[in-house]
Amino acid sequence: MAAKSFDMIVIGAGPGGYVAAIRGAQLGLNVAIVEREHMGGICLNWGCIPTKALLRSAEVFHLMHRAKEFGLKADGIGYDLDAVVQRSRGVAKQLSGGIGHLMKKNKITTFMGAATIPAKGKVSVKTDKGTEELVSKAIILATGARARELPGLEADGDLVWTYKHALLPPRMPKKLLVIGSGAIGIEFASFFNTLGADTTVVEVLDRVLPVEDAEISAFAKKAFTKQGMKIMEKSTVKKLDRAKGKVTAHIETGGKTETMEFDTVISAVGIVGNVENLGLEALGVKVDRTHVVTDEYCRTGVEGLYAIGDVAGAPWLAHKASHEGVMVAELIAGKHPHPIKPNSIAGCTYCHPQVASVGLTEAKAKEAGHEVKVGRFPFIGNGKAIALGEQEGLIKTVFDAKTGELLGAHMVGAEVTELIQGYVVGRTLETTEGELMETVFPHPTLSEMMHEAVLDAYGRALHI
Repeated sequence: MAAKSFDMIVIGAGPGGYVAAIRGAQLGLNVAIVEREHMGGICLNWGCIPTKALLRSAEVFHLMHRAKEFGLKADGIGYDLDAVVQRSRGVAKQLSGGIGHLMKKNKITTFMGAATIPAKGKVSVKTDKGTEELVSKAIILATGARARELPGLEADGDLVWTYKHALLPPRMPKKLLVIGSGAIGIEFASFFNTLGADTTVVEVLDRVLPVEDAEISAFAKKAFTKQGMKIMEKSTVKKLDRAKGKVTAHIETGGKTETMEFDTVISAVGIVGNVENLGLEALGVKVDRTHVVTDEYCRTGVEGLYAIGDVAGAPWLAHKASHEGVMVAELIAGKHPHPIKPNSIAGCTYCHPQVASVGLTEAKAKEAGHEVKVGRFPFIGNGKAIALGEQEGLIKTVFDAKTGELLGAHMVGAEVTELIQGYVVGRTLETTEGELMETVFPHPTLSEMMHEAVLDAYGRALHI
């Protein structure tokens, strides 16, 4: 059987792969996409989207308990975990189906199966019906990543869960241990804690949400603790003893080990790239700690082979993958796209309160040799925040004292995942404090705090 020829082949239909395929098709390329499991990848099916649906249910539940504050009456408040999960699966299904439709609309050939790259420019796909041989001068690896499993802390789906089990929980945890306080760990801790689980979070580094600005981490920790979470920093789960219906965790803090009992453990200790069984070693692709090594244009060093998204390393964010996908498709089509600046990609965590940031933290800015001006504005000084009943939060800006460049912005509080985009646009446009100060922000909005945080960096804040 003759091999099928394409201008571009994409392996993996997550937010990196399917977006690359669409952009390639828009530019007139004949595109094939290969997916072994779900259109939309982890993000749509087991990650970003269904977790947000769950967290929205928890947020509404939390608000129902606060009804009295708003002059409302709500009695007999409860939840049905199965219905909450069912809603989140429905949301994921709707979007996953939408991707299939987008592939058809853009005339992209879809192959459902597992891909290997037997030689340069060749892709072999094992489908239900047999093997398809494809050829192309341009191949994009968008195979994503999966949960890291630490020895002794492996998931079993019963007592110890990964994010996948946590999205389809077999029961509501009573006493929950979450290992790892990055975005995934803290989002699940927030969800189950809001629904009433007695939640403990263990973080090996010196603070929760370790990639965030230290001040934001401290603010978030205070809020989590107030909600009843137990936060253990500079701590390591050494081992888990599993028995019927319970897990005894051996947790080491500062040289001392204590044992604690839980009925459920969620392991969220990072991710590993899906680099196996593709034939990368034979091709001479460089892999470093499960991630494909690339240059700023996502080129692997093997002619015609690109890697985007999680498989190509940090930051492990869907929007970074999509943007890389567009960039690589344009490169393949002979355009001249700009490389992506990782420092201008925002990170968002949808815990309660939300956390969002872009650019350098205050500490990183100083480390890089910048003399900085820092501005802060609390939610309590904002009319809209008070009207919403959301006066707990903080916005922080970091500027270069000499040039006025916005080096970073960091936020914690209601809806900050939507607000951060203003600073992202600012950074892309290479804004300085002058332009931000002259921008007229609408009133009454939460966004006014973004203006005030800039003014504060220069001793000009109006409402504190």
